[in-house]
Amino acid sequence: MSMWFASCPKGLESLLASELTSLGAGKTRETVAGVYVEGTLAFAYRACLWSRLANRVLLPLEKFDVSSADDLYRGVRSIPWETHLTPRQSIAVDFIGTNDAIRHTKFGAQQVKDAIVDQLQDYFGERPDVDLQNPDLRINVRLAKDAVTVSLDMSGGSLHKRGYRVAMVPAPLKENLAAALLLRAGWPEIAARGGALIDPLCGSGTFLIEGAMMVADMAPGLIRERFGFHGWAKHDDTLWQDIRQEALARCEAGLSREIPEIRGYDKDTRAVSAAQENIACAGLEKWVRVMAKPIEAFKKPTHRETGDGLIICNPPYGERWGEMEELKPLYQTLGEVAKRECPGWRMAVITGNAELAGELRLRADKKYQFFNGTIPSQLLLFQLREADDRNPQPRSDESAAALGEGAQMFANRLKKNARKLAGWLKASGVSCYRLYDADMPEYAVAIDVYQDAIHVQEYAPPITVDEASANRHLTEIRQALLSLYPESRGKLFFKERRRQKGDSQYQRQPSGSSHNALQVVTEGAARFEVNLSDYLDTGLFLDHRPVRRMIGAMARGKRVLNLFCYTAAASVHAALGGATSSLSIDMSNSYLEWAGRNFALNGLDLKQHQLLRADCLEWLEREQGAFDLVFLDPPTFSNSKKMEQVLDIQRDHGALIGHAMAVLAPGGTLVFSNNFRKFSMDEAVLQNWQVEAITEQTFDPDFQRDQKLHNCWLIRHPQ
Repeated sequence: MSMWFASCPKGLESLLASELTSLGAGKTRETVAGVYVEGTLAFAYRACLWSRLANRVLLPLEKFDVSSADDLYRGVRSIPWETHLTPRQSIAVDFIGTNDAIRHTKFGAQQVKDAIVDQLQDYFGERPDVDLQNPDLRINVRLAKDAVTVSLDMSGGSLHKRGYRVAMVPAPLKENLAAALLLRAGWPEIAARGGALIDPLCGSGTFLIEGAMMVADMAPGLIRERFGFHGWAKHDDTLWQDIRQEALARCEAGLSREIPEIRGYDKDTRAVSAAQENIACAGLEKWVRVMAKPIEAFKKPTHRETGDGLIICNPPYGERWGEMEELKPLYQTLGEVAKRECPGWRMAVITGNAELAGELRLRADKKYQFFNGTIPSQLLLFQLREADDRNPQPRSDESAAALGEGAQMFANRLKKNARKLAGWLKASGVSCYRLYDADMPEYAVAIDVYQDAIHVQEYAPPITVDEASANRHLTEIRQALLSLYPESRGKLFFKERRRQKGDSQYQRQPSGSSHNALQVVTEGAARFEVNLSDYLDTGLFLDHRPVRRMIGAMARGKRVLNLFCYTAAASVHAALGGATSSLSIDMSNSYLEWAGRNFALNGLDLKQHQLLRADCLEWLEREQGAFDLVFLDPPTFSNSKKMEQVLDIQRDHGALIGHAMAVLAPGGTLVFSNNFRKFSMDEAVLQNWQVEAITEQTFDPDFQRDQKLHNCWLIRHPQ
């Protein structure tokens, strides 16, 4: 019996220990990224041939302390290398780790190589060659905490390289990791009862091939031409050939049995071609089928009775926020088609992005943590319910309990804000409101609720918050929202808010999916169309809710003028409040068409309530008509090409108000508003007209925290 060490990806140590025991190992001891085992040479051969999980199988030769380069050289040279190789064989050294004496792995590898070569030179009078690519014998040296372990690599190249992957796609899973995930997902048990294996995002086909090899009892190393022990002086070729022949016989018997349905799909025809090449190289083309098909077209195979089965896939995920937004529809569609097509099946999803996994809208029955290379990842297992037995959405308190520290803190703030607003919301009937507005500076967003949809606008973070932290905070914000408002999973919209120039506010914004973006919401008696995705603003300024309510209350029997009307929400309130007529003016065709839809939603006559495309500055200078109620809510600044003049509200508001007062009928009221935080009213306006400041009265409880969002006055002719 000898002591061996089998390495593996982090997180798979217990699985590997069980597998090695089944292959004939004696005692096992798990450590980080590997397992120490006792076993015979036959066990080592079987581990190299049959392990689906190991990276390498090593034979430790010596362990000693290293405090200098000379210690390393002497320790390696003391090993009787003549018992392991001859000068006619080539070597390569894999050196891992550093300390104060050995600061570079290349230097460490050079010291080891020199010690081996010098020892063999002294013994045989000849020096072996070095071949870094295809050596006869590979030596593994690991330096940790000033101790070096020198081992022979029985596997040669990493055991995840089965030999069938001849065609590649970007970011494939390693074969041994794919096998581990299939084991975690319960594929052998599902296959034993005749269940199918489906990968709807199959890429180069790794899950399909590994799954087929398991059910066919095919050794994962069976098609490899060479292992590390083939160049070892103590290699027993007769023993090896017996073990390999046994594996060939088991594979032949396994393929002669009925293999469950194993299918893969991918929308990328290049990926499908790569998968077909790999499947053929593995000798499994009769049992594993792949075809080009987008996830939207996924259907459970029906030509063969499959009962239940396993859907497994490794969907892409983005590291940047914008990339994640683009991938949301893919995850949403995956969850939807899996539930629809395969109720009763198990689904396994591999992801390095828990935020995107939430878009599946499924609750995981089990979660396993692992590393995909250096990326912390999760295997999520779902039991797809029958149509009448779907998982209920989790309650807020249950969901929040699973959040990380940052997301939990943010969720607590949202719950606190919601409690404060609950009484007012119930009494007022308001269904669209602001829940959060950068209450905590590091979480620099505004969150608005539009009935069952949530609209999030990202502000520029404080200069003290770096980009990486800001992106992490955005992830925590999304996690908190999905946890507290699971019914809004498909109606959660994120935007980045920047200062707009010219007419850019009128342009459609680059964003993610616009699915569910168009909503019809209510505000009192009024109904409005909001667009939560395609423009910077949604079509309804929520902070102006009290102003619109006031205009509706003042409008009965009045002729109303709405300047810079946007989507004419104030005009709708005025019309519903009993205005005899209204004229709404804006220079944007997009917003006037939107206003027309708002009027139609409320059954208003466009002959009585008119829309006009015009430059408000130019129209006002003509001083045409007389109106009893004028709403003037100009932008802070505008230099749009559509406007003949440049508007600066602080500089120009005196003249603008003067022109508006010229069309205000005696006894009428001008409601003047703007959102310039540093605005100061011109003294001439205060002297020429009766001016009443009402800003404090124009904020409902959801906007009490920041009463600088807008300024508002009532202006009338002097008595």
